[in-house]
Amino acid sequence: MAIPVVVGAAWMTLAGAPAHYALTNLGVLAIMLVWVAIGRGPHTSLSRHMLLAALLVILVSPIWVGPEMTSVTGDRVARWFPLGSLNLHTGMIAAPPLAVLAARHRYGAAFLLLGVVAAFLQPDAATGFALTIAAVGIHHVKRDWKYAVAAILGFLASIQMTLRGELPPQPFVERVLVDSASENILAAIALGAALLAAFLIMLFALPLSREKRFAIGGTLFGFSMIAIMSNYPSPLIGYGAAPIIGFGLALGLKRIPKR
Repeated sequence: MAIPVVVGAAWMTLAGAPAHYALTNLGVLAIMLVWVAIGRGPHTSLSRHMLLAALLVILVSPIWVGPEMTSVTGDRVARWFPLGSLNLHTGMIAAPPLAVLAARHRYGAAFLLLGVVAAFLQPDAATGFALTIAAVGIHHVKRDWKYAVAAILGFLASIQMTLRGELPPQPFVERVLVDSASENILAAIALGAALLAAFLIMLFALPLSREKRFAIGGTLFGFSMIAIMSNYPSPLIGYGAAPIIGFGLALGLKRIPKR
């Protein structure tokens, strides 16, 4: 997680982004690295289900309390939670830890689908694809048909979300790889390599069980894929505290018992 955040902060500084963009990302990264070092997963069934419920509430909260925008197709879009001067993308906060918890849960596929439903109501194709690819990753490891069903339904729902939820791009937030490539191809290569390194580390080098590694790696892949295809935030390399919080929370969930 730290590699793309640091490389992204360096790019933003060199590319002339407002100074607080890089400082915000690096400050949130420092806080979340502490959590990653000391965090532990929920140890009881009750605490685990309370955390799952809290993540789903966070994911759906913009529908009730978040600011609204109008998409390029004229649809209402609400996918942010207001926190002071920041509007946090709730999907990027909730999806990574939700996927990690779902990877070790008897009804994990159902929880992933609930997350997709919450994203569908906003609509938020980035979160839909992130949870969908997480389901693909978990199915690859566990060979559980329920995750395959979740992946198919999530993919169909996410395709529909892309038709309703696209917003005009914000510099240094969305289309980071595309915009950086148009200005400096070496910067784009560095940003892409940093994101790829994080993805490979999540898949193969984290001290987590295999299904959890593929779950968190799947969410990063899903977020990154839709960020290239459409106007959605570029995770970790672009300006935004939400993905750093989300992946930091997920990486701190250690030793989750199987239920």
